[in-house]
Amino acid sequence: MTLKDARERRVRTGGIELCVAELGDPRRPTVVLVHGYPDSKEVWSEVAARLADDFHVVLYDVRGHGRSTAPKPLRGGFTLAKLTDDFLAVADAVSPDRPVHLVGHDWGSVQSWEFVTVERTRGRIASFTSMSGPSLDHFGHWIDARVKRPTPRRVGQLLGQGARSWYVYLLHTPVLPELAWRGPLGKRWPKLLERAEKVPAGDYPTATLPSDAAHGAWLYRDNVRPRLRHPRPDAVAHVPVQLITPQGDAFLSERLYDDLERWVPRLTRRTLPAKHWVPRTRPDQLARWIKEFVTSVEQGEPSRGGGSRHAARFGGQLALVTGAGSGIGRATALALAEAGARVVAVDRDAGTAARTAELALAAGASGAWPETADVSDEQAMEKLAERVHREYGVVDVLVNNAGIGVSGSFFTTTPDDWREVLDVNLWGMIHGCRLFGGRMAERGQGGHIVNIASAAAFQPSRALPAYSTSKAAVLMLSECLRAELAAKDIGVTAICPGIVNTNITSTTHFTGVDESEARRRQERSSRLYGKRNYPPEKVARAILDAVAENRAVVPVTPEARGAYLLSRFVPGALRKLARVEPKL
Repeated sequence: MTLKDARERRVRTGGIELCVAELGDPRRPTVVLVHGYPDSKEVWSEVAARLADDFHVVLYDVRGHGRSTAPKPLRGGFTLAKLTDDFLAVADAVSPDRPVHLVGHDWGSVQSWEFVTVERTRGRIASFTSMSGPSLDHFGHWIDARVKRPTPRRVGQLLGQGARSWYVYLLHTPVLPELAWRGPLGKRWPKLLERAEKVPAGDYPTATLPSDAAHGAWLYRDNVRPRLRHPRPDAVAHVPVQLITPQGDAFLSERLYDDLERWVPRLTRRTLPAKHWVPRTRPDQLARWIKEFVTSVEQGEPSRGGGSRHAARFGGQLALVTGAGSGIGRATALALAEAGARVVAVDRDAGTAARTAELALAAGASGAWPETADVSDEQAMEKLAERVHREYGVVDVLVNNAGIGVSGSFFTTTPDDWREVLDVNLWGMIHGCRLFGGRMAERGQGGHIVNIASAAAFQPSRALPAYSTSKAAVLMLSECLRAELAAKDIGVTAICPGIVNTNITSTTHFTGVDESEARRRQERSSRLYGKRNYPPEKVARAILDAVAENRAVVPVTPEARGAYLLSRFVPGALRKLARVEPKL
């Protein structure tokens, strides 16, 4: 479904006509999408299409934009009071008997903050999702606090946001913005968005852009200075609010929302590794979060995943973890679940995969499904990818964790041993990155790939030539992919744990020894790992931190961090250490 399938109506209010488009079943909860500057309602087309199966979706061109008429005169025609009149007229026309769920981006969010904090809209709004647009009242108080009670940190925040707001000053100049938008800027804007924001070409921006932008300059002129100078003292939201903050927004600092709990009693925070124009660059994620939030409000329940400090980053995202039946894989799946992610738990063992999915749901996942596959089997992985993409969607976070251990000298390690460890530890990663990372890149909405390597990737050992080689290859694969996918806003991280208390020792193959000696070495290794007792949950936390911070290489345990530093600054010491024969 697209905006071409939308039902259109005209709504008259305050001497103008608003162009209103509707998608979906009017009997379902109504979601109203309000666009920003210099946009028209088409900025929401990708998000609207994804919401239309579940909601009655309404979009309208703000006065003076798109196919809505402009006030005469323009000066004084774009005040927040008049924009509130417009919203109420639209809400009364499309949902006269039920409150609507409001979603705003940029100036659509700025004006929507007005809607949810004034008394005359009480009862007409059920919830509000805000992105890339603060309340002018909250912004005014934020400035006052930093001017009246300055500290070096607060002054830095004020100067930083002042630099980001350069365009606001230009829009207050007379005539110049109109000439620029109707001239060269209007013609070049689509290409600027493609280059700077990675906005894909399509039905946006529309041909009305020059006049939309020229008219929209009055949004700033009519409201910014008066409201920042005299912010309302009672601008408290009377509905639940979901705040989505793009971490790469060039125009708004995340610090603007530091004091938001003061104004929003029921607040859900989300962060997104994206730039400003998220309705065009991240429609899948926005649609999922909007759906989750609206559904939770309709059902009278809080949004899930709120108990984790990473809920703002991972809530609603689709995460796939291989080797999820135990150890680091299970711990990571559960950590993602606690953060509200949807989790696909993949393992060779159907029973352990099902148990992880069950635990993930109990931990707070907004969806969890077990899948069975051998990561070393190319055809099995292709079938898995086809099934996941068809039934659950494109993966946002991929954790390639499945791996096996092989111990023994180079000359006792057979070609079959080499093939087995490389098939699982390296080819398993390659299959995952190719099949799931490829779809991430095609989608063009960012994402993150985590490859579990090992401290053995940079710490040579005479006892682990096959295992260390496989993990060193994983580390280099991750570095190469990180370089290639950076332009797609896809991060790639290599996690390098040391000794972690998992069951890998019980499944490690020891070469060059008989069966009884192999059992003895397995038992000794298991005791060593048990005494070390570094839990996989700590690795899982490091994985979530690394994704949130988009880190490249993360040695996790103390011994791994020490070996990593030695490999970078005194590699000769590691080479000498590698000559020592381990006592197993």
